[in-house]
Amino acid sequence: MAADGFASLSHPEAGFNLIYLATGLPTFKPASAAGPADGLLVVFTVEDIDTEYGRLRGEGVTIVTPIETEPWGERYFQMSDPNGVVYQLVQWVEPADPQYAAR
Repeated sequence: MAADGFASLSHPEAGFNLIYLATGLPTFKPASAAGPADGLLVVFTVEDIDTEYGRLRGEGVTIVTPIETEPWGERYFQMSDPNGVVYQLVQWVEPADPQYAAR
């Protein structure tokens, strides 16, 4: 669900909702909490990182870290919102470094 300044993310198997409100909305309470979200990183696992990266770039999302693949098999990119929250989408892939392979 989404509206101007509001997004609600949920999944029937997750058991919770993650809700984001833009600061400055009359529904954002308490107003004293309406500051930057320094240091907050929200991570979501996806099935096709390349498709999501292309889709979000095409929609004009601010990408702060382009796609990278770590030797332990974490393929990800990061984006940010106007409040300073960093979002990371990650797809787990086969590790390039054998020391990280499942044993």
